[in-house]
Amino acid sequence: MDTTFGTLTLLIEIKDRMEPLKIAKITKPVKGNIQITGSKSETNRLLVLQQFYPTLKVENISNSDDSVLMQNALKSDSNEINIGHAGTAMRFLTAYFSVKENSEIVLTGSHRMKDRPIKILVDALRELGAEISYLEKEGFPPLKIKGKKLTNSTVEVEGNVSSQYITALLLIAPTLKNGLKLKFKGKITSVPYIKMTLTLLAEIGVELSWDDDTIIIQPKPQIEPKTIVVESDWSSASYYYSLIALSANSEVTLSSYKKTSLQGDAVLTSIYKNLGVETTFKDHSILLKNTGKLNGSKLMDLNLIGAPDIAQTIVVTCFGLGMECYLTGLHTLKIKETDRLVALKNEIEKLGGKVSITNETLSLSASIKINENINIATYDDHRMAMAFAPLAVKVPIIIEEANVVSKSYPTFWQDLAKTTL
Repeated sequence: MDTTFGTLTLLIEIKDRMEPLKIAKITKPVKGNIQITGSKSETNRLLVLQQFYPTLKVENISNSDDSVLMQNALKSDSNEINIGHAGTAMRFLTAYFSVKENSEIVLTGSHRMKDRPIKILVDALRELGAEISYLEKEGFPPLKIKGKKLTNSTVEVEGNVSSQYITALLLIAPTLKNGLKLKFKGKITSVPYIKMTLTLLAEIGVELSWDDDTIIIQPKPQIEPKTIVVESDWSSASYYYSLIALSANSEVTLSSYKKTSLQGDAVLTSIYKNLGVETTFKDHSILLKNTGKLNGSKLMDLNLIGAPDIAQTIVVTCFGLGMECYLTGLHTLKIKETDRLVALKNEIEKLGGKVSITNETLSLSASIKINENINIATYDDHRMAMAFAPLAVKVPIIIEEANVVSKSYPTFWQDLAKTTL
């Protein structure tokens, strides 16, 4: 089935995950009002905490595949849980089931998930007393986890590891008999995501401290009844920032967002100012406008260690604008749904660009031409599909495996179509 948007008044639902989406060139300025679902990062943290504290109520939860998988796993009575491609769920649930007393489960996932390392987290949990074993490759899922009461309270990890490993430990910390003393070795990198977790813990009444290289979490058996409203997802907002940057005389309103956000990806507002997008905060929304004012020098040594999920969007935006960029702090992109650095290089070069990468950097050369009607491989990675879609402002483009977006933003294509009518 050939499906296009941009010139159509109706977007046909894509029912087959493997089906490509042909996007006609968008010729009019982008306009619209979009309600974006709650943050996947906040939602998944709060879903775990809700299991420990039933008096916690969570509103505006994410409708992403990852969050649905997390909810289903937490409700499941099965002794084997398959979380597919959901890396966050794998990390958080490994810690959760380690402290779920008298349970015994196998935690597994997709073929790609079995290639994503989890040894750092398993080692830390074992240090606390957890009983976890590998069923196939050492250091990788699937895992066999026997839930038990953990009495050890001190663990040490490298500071530059994925924030999801650290958050997994922090989420179970208040349930431990003696709390948790988490010490870091070396420089701590994923600070925004760690701060998000600690802020949510503090919001429900957990006593904690973070002093230099040590986080201390006090035990908290119960909490007072509490309702937390999840802010909309800034990672999902990034694709509209890209769309506005590439489309002259365009503006879009997105809701619901806060000026004081817990999400590291909120750094979009300052980054995209250099890509010609002005952000205006209103009561519960943001207005994005194209200004056409570019400052390429700010993209020549941009460290995204605190917000790696927006790297793909930024690179594609710069490519679409004919700008060069040099991004650092990208080492965690190697172990995501795909190797995102390699994937970006492959697809941008198909479009006529030039990219060079290392294990933690990406350099994009300025381009003067974008090849048309190129099939963009998504590598079963939701962010590849959504990051490349805004290039339709410049050329017609084809996104393979279009429904992979459901992992984080199930209504993305419908919402994007609304802005181009």
